[in-house]
Formats: sequence, structure tokens, C-alpha cells
Amino acid sequence: MAEHDHWTDPTGEPGAPSGQPEPPTTGRIDDGPIEDETLSLTTGKADTGKRIVAAVIDCIVAAILNAIPTIGGLVAAAYWLLRDGLDISFMDRRSIGKKVMKLRPIRLDGRPMDIETSARRNWMFALGGLVWFLKYIFILGWLLIGPVLLAAIVLGFYELYRVITDPQGRRLGDVMAGTKVIEVAD
Repeated sequence: MAEHDHWTDPTGEPGAPSGQPEPPTTGRIDDGPIEDETLSLTTGKADTGKRIVAAVIDCIVAAILNAIPTIGGLVAAAYWLLRDGLDISFMDRRSIGKKVMKLRPIRLDGRPMDIETSARRNWMFALGGLVWFLKYIFILGWLLIGPVLLAAIVLGFYELYRVITDPQGRRLGDVMAGTKVIEVAD
């Protein structure tokens, strides 16, 4: 078990006391208990404009990755799927767009973002990259392009609707993954 995957209760024992939830944390890699109220899980919703700009930046990154011959669609889909859980120092477990816009996805259980959580959070956006790969699959792939593209568009608009209308700015992917996006000072 990684050091940041547990906490110590007041008696010095690792893990949560029986029947008690772990304390909320920042969701950062160092993942200690929250000391700064501005990073608490009860923080209001992140600025919608910043989230949209972050998504546009991520679209640009995905478009650049999509330009890779033959495998570009898969690489772009992988970026969309895993972008918030990659343990790469310059990304700091968030997408490039979120890093630039000073946003951070956090898990509501207080654990750090990981690949699995990112995949649950972002699978619907990976559908767009999958469309580019389907064109290489004879007949069946061609038949699936339309329905997959339609699903990606509908889900994309629904996600935007949720970001705008949900009091915490939690979209369907956030609900499925137990996450939300907050603004950070870094």
C-alpha cells in the first residue's frame, strides 16, 4: 500500500477507525488532511468559463495527438480517458487544460486521482477518439462510426449541461467517479 493511500487515526493506528470515514483531503499527491479551507471538498463549483477553456485546451492536445498516423485516434482517446490520473510531474494528476487553468479534479473520498478514477470520469470523451479508430475496421467499424459519434455528441452536450446547472458543477462523469473539480492557487 502506498504511503498516501492511508491515514493515521489519533491512536496512531493506520486506517480509519471502525465505522468512521477517512477525513477529507485535498486529493493531491501528498494527500494529507485538509489544512487550507480553500481546498476543502465543500468548496463551491469551479468557474464554468475556466472549465470550458480547459476543455478547449485538451481538445487541442487531443487534435495534435490525433495527427499521429494510424494510431492517432487511439492515442487521443487514451489521453481523454486517462488525462486526469496520469502521474506525470508536469501534469500533476490532471489534464494539461486543467493545469493551465488552475483547476484540479479531486476524489470525494479524499484519495489521490488515479488512472481508474480518470477512466470512470472521462470515458464518454474517449468516444470521440474511438471514432477515428473505427474507420480502420472494415465494415463493422464503418457501421459503428455513426452511432458512436452520435453518442459522443449527445453525452458531450449533457456533460456541459450538468457542469452549468449542477450546484457543485459535477457532471455525469464526476458522479460516476465520485469526483468534482475545484480551483487551486498553483
